[in-house]
Amino acid sequence: MTSTFKRALVTLALAASGIVPAQAQTLLNGSYDVAREFYKDYNAAFIAHYKKTTGKDVKVDQSHAGSSAVARSVADGLDADVVTMNTSTDVEFLASAGVVAKDWAKRFPDNAAPTTSTMLFLVRNGNPKGIKDWDDLVKPGIQVIVVNPKTGGNGRYTYLAAWGYAKKKGATDAQAAAFVGKLYKNVPILGKGGRDATSAFLQRNIGDALITFESEVVSVNKEFGEGKVDAIYPSISILAENPVAVVERTVAKKGTGELAKAYLNYLYSDEGQEIAAKHALRPRSPAILKKYAATFKPLQLFTVQEMFGSLSEAQKVHFNDGGQFDKLYTVR
Repeated sequence: MTSTFKRALVTLALAASGIVPAQAQTLLNGSYDVAREFYKDYNAAFIAHYKKTTGKDVKVDQSHAGSSAVARSVADGLDADVVTMNTSTDVEFLASAGVVAKDWAKRFPDNAAPTTSTMLFLVRNGNPKGIKDWDDLVKPGIQVIVVNPKTGGNGRYTYLAAWGYAKKKGATDAQAAAFVGKLYKNVPILGKGGRDATSAFLQRNIGDALITFESEVVSVNKEFGEGKVDAIYPSISILAENPVAVVERTVAKKGTGELAKAYLNYLYSDEGQEIAAKHALRPRSPAILKKYAATFKPLQLFTVQEMFGSLSEAQKVHFNDGGQFDKLYTVR
């Protein structure tokens, strides 16, 4: 019996028993809008790394929307193996639904957040309205594009950054609410997610300023060409952590637990951190952060914990139905 014939018989026997030789495993990453370009590059690097270290092929697919919309899709049955979010409330929502582990934040270093970001302003080339800080965004006649805080972490961080700025400048809670209320009076439309807001600003030419993640600057320059926007760093902004988690429900079903862990762990590698820095996501690695010091301009950052206790607390007070945001803004 030839070795080729033997191999054919083994393959037939495996097929008959329902066990087929492993094909390339497929992993689905459910992620927020603004991370789209970063993960395109990261996935290519991870696939090459995984092949080199294990000899196995892997395919990585992406699903993007506003982070809360992605979280709801996963809770409703989207078979993502991992979620890579821009706000911990969306991962906590999945943990409360039993979809990710209760102790997800301890499964990876740095509260399971391999990168961070902050909120800044994109203005039209040359900054015709002279926008320099949060106070300029509440002036009459200025139109500001933001993401709906009910549908995206981008929007929640924008709201909390504005509130925290007012508090840092000595405002009471009532004065901070009035300041944020003025800002939202200048918002003609709410984006569903970061990419939707960017499209409104640059494709539909609505607004004088877009408040978005620092990392969106790279995507805008790539997609729309250099020189369309200026990035304005406010004097004070918020530290936004980008948390990640394995979707236990999916990996148990698909048998992709080890692959999912390897995918998220690689975000902490020098290569993963370097790719993040190139996409203007602030790396956790001090060495790589220092290397990209020109990209990450210094500004006064405050944490959610310092100002609001936690994102969960902020969610209850500000973003749940009937909360502070609903009191300040009526959807038009």
